[in-house]
Amino acid sequence: MMRPLFGGAVYRSWLHACLGAALSLPPLTAVLAASGHPTPAGAVGGCLATVAVIVAMGVPAAARRGSVRLANGLLGTGLPAPAAAPRSRWADRLRTSAWLVPHMALGAVVTAATGLLLFAAVAFVTVWLGGGGVIDIHRTEARVPAGPQGLWTLGVAAACLVTACGVTAGGAALLRLLAPALLGLGPAERLAAAEERMRQEAQRNRLAQELHDSIGHTLTAATIQAAVAKELLGSDPQAALSALSSIEETSRAALDDLDHVLGVLRAEPSPTAPRRTLTDLGALTGTVRRAGAQLTVETTGGLDRVPATVSREAYRIIQEGLTNALRHGGQTGLTLRVAVRDGLLEVELTNPVTTAAGRPSGRHGHGLTGITERVRLLRGEVTAGPVDDPAPSGGGRWRLVARLPLRPAP
Repeated sequence: MMRPLFGGAVYRSWLHACLGAALSLPPLTAVLAASGHPTPAGAVGGCLATVAVIVAMGVPAAARRGSVRLANGLLGTGLPAPAAAPRSRWADRLRTSAWLVPHMALGAVVTAATGLLLFAAVAFVTVWLGGGGVIDIHRTEARVPAGPQGLWTLGVAAACLVTACGVTAGGAALLRLLAPALLGLGPAERLAAAEERMRQEAQRNRLAQELHDSIGHTLTAATIQAAVAKELLGSDPQAALSALSSIEETSRAALDDLDHVLGVLRAEPSPTAPRRTLTDLGALTGTVRRAGAQLTVETTGGLDRVPATVSREAYRIIQEGLTNALRHGGQTGLTLRVAVRDGLLEVELTNPVTTAAGRPSGRHGHGLTGITERVRLLRGEVTAGPVDDPAPSGGGRWRLVARLPLRPAP
């Protein structure tokens, strides 16, 4: 793609060249130090010192990331950024040192050439405006007449500016050709980038599952509470008001979850995610009871001593299980048992379900799938299905059991 002269791209390329010229000062210092010993051994030592300086400048991971950022920002190369801590091998790091060589060499040439051309452009016009005179250019004299006869100096100045831009653009074009080979991702860096993408995808899937659990639970509870409020609005306004207040509370908590997930997916700053654990079980079951469900809760063991990861996932499992119970079963006869014993956390939830042809109805959707994925991720076991124990109101019962190890398997 052609880049217009005097455009912003040329100015950025010239700045990149100036930075390359500045980076050439340490190796140049090593060369000058070696020139004080005009012997073969001194020349070899100077070359080795120069190579050592360039290698030392390019080996750090920060030098590679900085070079990529400069090339992308000032040359428009569009290279993928290395990971924050890439598992780059020495070959990848030495490629950064190899990149510094043309960057410094072309930077010094472009900076010197453009400096001379700009000085010449200003000198010709200045002498002409000053009444004419003689300009000595490398032992060659150029006479600049005064008045209209010296107008040709404007053309010389313009030619110098165009040449300076051309030199800058040419040096930048050559560096853009070299950048993919020297600054592009190596095999180890590509592997690290692929692993990072996998981690991000896993994080997005986890957030999607948590959003499904939170919003699904909130909508189910809010729907039931709204129906209760509608029925009690005329006969018991206070109870209806309590149901509406509960809808407000659960909806606000769901909005907090939604804001967090959307903020992460958009890569924007977001409030701290509400990391609810088994210590928040009382608030969760209270929400279910305010929805009109009759829920019996039994806990055994110290829930506060459950590891944080297991506690968070168990909370989500219970939340999704209660949501399914409200969605597919009745509001009476719900039983939740949470026990910590023998190195396991056991969660058991039973509830009545509707019948179809005398059999408890099955469940389909993402809820049970999400529970299974969470349990398997923690190396646990899960069973779910109808049981023979009949519900008091007739029909069958559904039983969900999840067993999570409190410590990872050796």
